[in-house]
Amino acid sequence: MKRAELQQLAEDRLQHAEILLAAGRWTAAYYLAGYAVECGLKACVLAHLEQVGMLFEDKKQMKYLIDDYFTHEIDRLVDLAELEVDRGLAIAGNAAMGDNWNIVKDWKESSRYKQASPAQSQALIHAISDVTNGVMPWIKAHW
Repeated sequence: MKRAELQQLAEDRLQHAEILLAAGRWTAAYYLAGYAVECGLKACVLAHLEQVGMLFEDKKQMKYLIDDYFTHEIDRLVDLAELEVDRGLAIAGNAAMGDNWNIVKDWKESSRYKQASPAQSQALIHAISDVTNGVMPWIKAHW
């Protein structure tokens, strides 16, 4: 999948999550919003790989990256994109952004098997989409 496709998926998934939230479909909204972040971070991983020039010395290194790329873990994707320092600096200078990352990092792919409350869904979508302190605007700055 190309970086531009992942960027579009991230934007689409977040928009769909907002529509589901407005329709009272809390659990689906929560689950889809997390996937928006996942797609956005995968676009960041690809941007990083393009920047460093996707050259690998051996097949083990390439396999490691490919296996990890298919993770659904938010923090692991931040690590793969080598954005943990940038995120740390952003959080250190902005407590509201730190609060938003704390909400987003708790999203798991397995949330599809759990009911999300209206408050959980609203909090996650706000943490992602907040124009000033949201996770998605931060991701977009790095993709």
